[in-house]
Amino acid sequence: MFDLLLSADMMLPDPDDMAARLVTKLGVHGHPNWRQAFDDHPYVAHFLRVHKSLAVSPTRLEPQWHLDRENPGDPMFHEFLESLKDYQGRHRPMLTHSVVLALQGPKFDAFVDKLMRRGLPFRMAQRTPDMPFDRLWLGATPERPRYTPVVDGGLCIEVMPTEPLQMPSETFAAEPMQPRDPKAGDMVRVSARGFLVRDLDETLRCCSKNLDWEPSGEVEALHREGYRRATMPFTVANSASLDVIQPSRWNSDAGLYLNNWGPGLYYIRIAVNGLKAKAEDLRARGTRFQWIEESEAVGGGAMIRIDPSEMRGQLIEFEEV
Repeated sequence: MFDLLLSADMMLPDPDDMAARLVTKLGVHGHPNWRQAFDDHPYVAHFLRVHKSLAVSPTRLEPQWHLDRENPGDPMFHEFLESLKDYQGRHRPMLTHSVVLALQGPKFDAFVDKLMRRGLPFRMAQRTPDMPFDRLWLGATPERPRYTPVVDGGLCIEVMPTEPLQMPSETFAAEPMQPRDPKAGDMVRVSARGFLVRDLDETLRCCSKNLDWEPSGEVEALHREGYRRATMPFTVANSASLDVIQPSRWNSDAGLYLNNWGPGLYYIRIAVNGLKAKAEDLRARGTRFQWIEESEAVGGGAMIRIDPSEMRGQLIEFEEV
């Protein structure tokens, strides 16, 4: 259905500081040209890479924040954003401005046609000189620009065409691009983005009925982790998946998080070439983390979980590629 998950986003004040933390504490790649800010669209966003090649890792890390200024490019967005904060809970450590999914041009056009035929609520931003392309949010309309979960089951989805992203053609190749000459401990790609929901079956029903988007395979019951997980796929093989999770135990990590903070964003998981080598790199950077010897979430292998206090409350994990 959808081609790729554009970014694992994190909405929080001072995204410049967050970008610097990701670079210095995790070794993520940053560049001044990857910082985005426009006068007519008052926000700051960094589109950081865990691997320099977008063909290898098309899903980026996106710390971002919207500024409290007039928004002539999209005057309705402020009200929409405030409704997203209300929906997620304003004290939640991990907030999304939208889970951004991308479709190649003709597929994007067909997707919008389908929303109109089905009478589903959506809103599109006007095209501007700074952003001369389409951006679409589910669950809101121009006359009522406040988010509701009726279309996507609470996933807070934004959809845009892939063409403005200027992805290399190899990104869409049938055979996924692999890193050239990978070194031990190198990050390869963002492999998964977790999202907590209260009712997984209802979210999947919405995605199926409204978006024709189905999980890859059966819903998994991860008893040791204490949750059920549906993996939502993308046609681009190297894209991160969207893992939609419903806790099955209140006292699991996922259950405690849901009952502490409510539904919404959960982990960002990054695949690395050599987990032990990455652990050594993190120690050298002075980055606190937990080594988990066996995790059902990654097929029973080892996993690294970064101390959230290092990442301003964001939950970031590493798995073996």
